Amino acid sequence: MEQDERARHRSSFGGAAAAYAEHRPDYAKAAVRWALDAAPGPRVLDLGAGTGKLAALLAAAGVDVVAVEPDESMLAQLRHDLPEVRALHGSAEAIPLPDDSVDAVLAGNAMHWFDMAAAGPEIARVLAPGGVLAGLWNVLDDGIDWVAGLARTAGPAVVGPRDTPASWRTETADMHLPATGAPSFGSPERAHFPHHQRRTADTLVATLATRAGVLVMPDRERRDLLDRLRTYLESRPETARGEFTLPMQTCVLRARSLKART
Repeated sequence: MEQDERARHRSSFGGAAAAYAEHRPDYAKAAVRWALDAAPGPRVLDLGAGTGKLAALLAAAGVDVVAVEPDESMLAQLRHDLPEVRALHGSAEAIPLPDDSVDAVLAGNAMHWFDMAAAGPEIARVLAPGGVLAGLWNVLDDGIDWVAGLARTAGPAVVGPRDTPASWRTETADMHLPATGAPSFGSPERAHFPHHQRRTADTLVATLATRAGVLVMPDRERRDLLDRLRTYLESRPETARGEFTLPMQTCVLRARSLKART
């Protein structure tokens, strides 16, 4: 994706902040625990926090969480929904925290938007020695026949290169590394955890409508796409009537800071 197109996609979520908060899934609790179990302490930064899907789980787990989000509308939604969480305006490339101030940096469905040439050194700066960087992504379990059919119907604007397990592994192979300079993090570890979301045909369409590729579409193209998705879901016995379970996985990429203790 070209830089201008990438910026347009990244900035598309603010106008859909309320729908994002209502319809996007949380993350598998086991995935969050695995992301944190190598951290040297309880101070956690949720970076690119959106409306607080990950921050809510971190707060419930009892860690000392601070959320940083660049989009003002998303940040306002987070502050409304999670008034107990410290939430700051900032970005991965300019984190408004002091050096060595957190033990883990987590990013939920956000790390692919970071400019790691700038964000890598910033994340390394705020991490304490031995700290952990972990990206979490919710992906569709396309090993299930009807989910694979949904992905084919939706196309790459909805189900992108990180949105199924196999392609996620390929796309995130070096995502934790800045493009230049000495490495800031050790070799990555990966794990995936079963997850699901209860949906109806209408609410799943509403969820998919919050994807960046859909948000930036012209109105007519977006309506046509969402109509096709609804028609597909209404044609499948698994999803045609009432609530159903959308099979997902929460995939995690975890790497430890190479910063030396002083």
